[in-house]
Amino acid sequence: MSAVGYAQREVRRARYAVAAVFAVHGAVTGSFATRVPWIQDHAGVSAGQLGLALAFPALGASVAMPLAGSISHRFGARTALRGLIALWTLALVLPSAAPNLLALCLALFVFGATAGMSDVAMNALGVEVENRLNKSIMSGLHGMWSTGALIGSAAGTLAAHLGSDARLHHALAAAVLTVAGVTACAWVLDLQPAEDEEPPPRFALPPRSALLIGAIGFCAVFAEGASLDWSAVYLRDQLETSAGLAAACTTGFTLTMAIARIAGDHVVDRYGAVRTVRASGVVAVLGGLLIVFAEHPATAMGGFALMGLGIAVVVPLCFAAAGRSGANPSLAIAGVATITYTSGLIAPSAIGLLAQATSLMVSFVLVTVLSCGIAGFAGVLRAGDRTKVTRPDAAVPEPRP
Repeated sequence: MSAVGYAQREVRRARYAVAAVFAVHGAVTGSFATRVPWIQDHAGVSAGQLGLALAFPALGASVAMPLAGSISHRFGARTALRGLIALWTLALVLPSAAPNLLALCLALFVFGATAGMSDVAMNALGVEVENRLNKSIMSGLHGMWSTGALIGSAAGTLAAHLGSDARLHHALAAAVLTVAGVTACAWVLDLQPAEDEEPPPRFALPPRSALLIGAIGFCAVFAEGASLDWSAVYLRDQLETSAGLAAACTTGFTLTMAIARIAGDHVVDRYGAVRTVRASGVVAVLGGLLIVFAEHPATAMGGFALMGLGIAVVVPLCFAAAGRSGANPSLAIAGVATITYTSGLIAPSAIGLLAQATSLMVSFVLVTVLSCGIAGFAGVLRAGDRTKVTRPDAAVPEPRP
């Protein structure tokens, strides 16, 4: 086999390996989310205290994500991802073991920190594989994350239905997911820094380009968080539907996002990131308008489905653009990730506060306005759009003996 053929085979294998890591990462999130009620009861915290504790994952992620670049520089991309994904999967056992509020906050801080660092590392490798394949894969990778989250949620729902102890459930899940994640990392790209390359700073402000790209991600994640947490409430309170139909709306929104992400790479390859995100923003705005003016549950459900379709590929393309926007991809990706994590943190509470002051319909007017920002500022992604010309350095180096 020629060196080029060998290199292409290695890149294709690396693509599937990174996709598996994305799925493992999502499965941890899904496994945790389904057992939050058990964790609340075990820690003996009120709803307000639980809301406080659930802010700590985003805080931990925001603090730790800038460290991912220096870790990858010191140990190499493959070893760094292997260690970080193992820390993330093993951290799943911490929240369910917390006996009180203080312990729960500390556990969730560590939980978020490991999530954020592994998130940056796997997205950086995903962007590198995308560059070497010279075609879009980031949307599909995030689709695999959504698929993993659905699988983890399904397993967690079954465990909760059976009345199992979340400590046992999470211990078993952590063991399985750790093995799966570490095994998959054996085939990701083993990128090493150049001998004369300066190590990235441990803590640094994200570059300006990441701030602009992150603003689009902020709008998309705000819409995602609002829809995930409030779509069922919207149908129940605004349109007086049954609890089952309201829950089905949230499930439909999640499935729409997962399917759109898996299929999104073909659209990006054909039309480019800018036009895809611009069209996505328009679709999200149309969905928001259907939600706001809905007088029948079916109309609102269609609106939430369009919202999911519209925002699905935006965040993956923001990560891809960030990874190509400067000399330090990990720092740029960490900057975008910090902004999107912050958006996911504030969106549910912001929607609730605005709904309390006005109405839930007015809250989704805000979501619709922010969706306009996705379409309006899509041109920011042009600087990081993937070139159609294969670069001379796009080949993967042959493995070391």
